[in-house]
Amino acid sequence: MQTVSVDLADRSYTVYIGSGILGKEQTPLNIASGSTVLIVSNETVAPLYLDTLANTVENAVVHSLILPDGESYKTLKHWSQIIDKLVEIRATRDATILTLGGGVIGDMGGFAAASYMRGISFIQIPTSLLSQVDASVGGKTGFNHASGKNLIGAFHQPSAVLVDIDTLETLPAREFSAGLAEVVKIAAIRDEEFLLWLENNATAIMARDAKALTSMIKRSIINKASVVTEDERESGVRALLNFGHSFAHALETLTGYRQYLHGEAVAIGMMVASRLSEIRGCCETGFSDRLGKLLQLFALPLELPGRLDPIAMLETMKLDKKVIAGSARLILVKSAGQGFIDSTSDKQQIFEAISASQTESC
Repeated sequence: MQTVSVDLADRSYTVYIGSGILGKEQTPLNIASGSTVLIVSNETVAPLYLDTLANTVENAVVHSLILPDGESYKTLKHWSQIIDKLVEIRATRDATILTLGGGVIGDMGGFAAASYMRGISFIQIPTSLLSQVDASVGGKTGFNHASGKNLIGAFHQPSAVLVDIDTLETLPAREFSAGLAEVVKIAAIRDEEFLLWLENNATAIMARDAKALTSMIKRSIINKASVVTEDERESGVRALLNFGHSFAHALETLTGYRQYLHGEAVAIGMMVASRLSEIRGCCETGFSDRLGKLLQLFALPLELPGRLDPIAMLETMKLDKKVIAGSARLILVKSAGQGFIDSTSDKQQIFEAISASQTESC
């Protein structure tokens, strides 16, 4: 088992990475004897891993709640069901939520933990690649509003994160590829050497070679943990982790969270952002082509749908959380591994990047 520390003073925690963690007696849950545990999962993951996880919890009273699977269910209604369950089982402040699933479950379960009795503990147990490398680390929790993604939420750090790479064996190919978008993102804006490693190891990664996956996941988490340690609440450098996300969130909102997986939208968003970087003259021509080739190796989409109205996308982006004083904080790149925060791109330049990233057919 390998570990990565997220150093945040009294909110510090450890990310555990390994094979078969959920089935081991030494699973590092560290739950107080006699306390209440609520495992929150979804209809896809629960049949695979819920019993295994429940059996590793010792000397605690274990309850479970199974929610529908999918981004479209990341809503007030389903978050409320977690709160209702906590009330039903008479959970007190020493209770712990275990979020067993992907980013949707982690975000909603984490926000329930943040808001129930003004804050209880939760442990992230991510089973999708996207949640393992990104969503489970950093303390962002919440759910979507019809007008925008993740508009309701809070920063609430987990007490631990357990990454069992064996759960990736049952992950559908499309979900696996979606997770790789977040891996590419962290390399593109922070770690050029890692970006080159991804290019050289794409075949092994797509074959889900255990050694390659462990190395990739650990390096992604090390990068993110470093950013979170420096800027927990996204007042500065942590905003770089939103590379491609402003465009991605607008795309997800305009398509009702049903057409694209989050990672797929992020892949497309990174292509728009990299093209905008080139249009602005911030980076040399060719970076977007390099990025696109890697994303293609990972079976990810690159283009916005031709029918999407660029004006509607710009309007949707105005409600993005990253807008400050009326200006969008977009993440652009100077070169591979060097992202930066931009608030000076004008509407026409953004419109041009969006249009250049659309398919020609409707």
